[in-house]
Amino acid sequence: MQKKSITDMTAGRISPLMIRFALPLIVGNLFQQLYNTVDCIIVGNYVGKEALAAIGSTGSLINSVIGFFMGLAAGGSVVISQNFGARNIPQVRRTLHTMMAGSAIAGIFLIFFGHAASPVILRLMSTPEDVFDMANEYLAIYFSGAFFQLLYNVGAGILRALGDSTRPLYFLVVSSIVNVILDFLFVVGFKLGICGAAYATIISQFVSMVLVLFVMLRTKECYRLSVKELRIHPGSLRRVLQQGLPGGIQMSITAFSNVFVQGYINHFGSACMAGWSCFNKIDQVSLLPIQSISLAVTTFTGQNYGAKNMQRVKTGARVALLLAFAWTAMLIFVFELLPRPLISMFNRDEGVLYYGMFFLRVGAPFYIFRILNQVFAGVLRGLGNALAPTVVMLSSFVAFRQLYLFTVTSVTDSFVPVSLAYPVGWCMCGILMVSAYFRQKKLLNKIDGTAHTYRESGGSHEL
Repeated sequence: MQKKSITDMTAGRISPLMIRFALPLIVGNLFQQLYNTVDCIIVGNYVGKEALAAIGSTGSLINSVIGFFMGLAAGGSVVISQNFGARNIPQVRRTLHTMMAGSAIAGIFLIFFGHAASPVILRLMSTPEDVFDMANEYLAIYFSGAFFQLLYNVGAGILRALGDSTRPLYFLVVSSIVNVILDFLFVVGFKLGICGAAYATIISQFVSMVLVLFVMLRTKECYRLSVKELRIHPGSLRRVLQQGLPGGIQMSITAFSNVFVQGYINHFGSACMAGWSCFNKIDQVSLLPIQSISLAVTTFTGQNYGAKNMQRVKTGARVALLLAFAWTAMLIFVFELLPRPLISMFNRDEGVLYYGMFFLRVGAPFYIFRILNQVFAGVLRGLGNALAPTVVMLSSFVAFRQLYLFTVTSVTDSFVPVSLAYPVGWCMCGILMVSAYFRQKKLLNKIDGTAHTYRESGGSHEL
């Protein structure tokens, strides 16, 4: 049954398995992040800081809309990995066809929703007039490619749930190269400004969608996509919603709350907005290895939970933590030592450099808490407990963060306490996520004592 493109994570040494799975994810996610980061670098250097601020101000809105459906897709991937671990191939196929059909419907919906809602939300964010029209144009074009983006991400998520993180990497490398070439062609060559960056992005997303669909339609393995089988299976949809709806709501609401954080930043003008945009792009890229480790431990946990190997689940969580800690220690050192060269990649305006360097240096030491957040959330989702990470993240990133911002802006007009909104949220989230994991671990210990545990030769405790 086992093919080369599928990785069985229920057997073998854990560290090499997780590293081999996570490395393509890290590189792939880095290339995916290039979509918007390259847009910002080229626009910031060839169009101006107002255009850079416009792209930066759209990130929270895009994430709030796209994030909901990505959360649903992540839930579906957990269902697939658990069924694959339990060797229930018919259910794997019903789930993947339900996910692909649902993502196509959602993609069409997002095209219309994005066009209608974008100007309203930009007004709610107090977007300055010198930025508003450019941001609205960028969003209108970006959401036109939502169909491509959702189909690619769902298809790639299905491959990763089955242990194949390599081919999604190849797809992203190709589409990112296309994106960079088109960015230079449209923005620098044709002088299309911020619209050129948006066109480059959606064309690149189309390329990645075509590649993943080509593989899924032509394969002979269990994830083969059949047009005749595309339909919404009610039972599979229920399981996907059970696992994915909490995460989708959490991702959407968290990102939407960041729309209001952006509103607070907008109050300090376009230089601060551009500096915040630079920080966010660097922050998003730097977080990708930790997010990739989180995705790896989710797939690892899902497969081993399906195989009823609870001790291996717990060992995998420890390995993931060690890998994430190693990356974060290096990251903090670089950010504290080299903030100016990093920010100057995007824009060399002194005001932008001042704000961007400040945001980077203040945020870096708090990254340690994001490790706890990401890794333990990944483990909990792999176990099928999507509710606990959702509650923790909503409490930390929405309720607490908004209360904090409302309080500090009521007593001071300085941007300094506003810049701490993200770090204090990371702290609370990390502490609460650890607590949620150890509560779940008690349940794991009970299951581990009563259920038959699959043991590979050589011992399942091996790192």
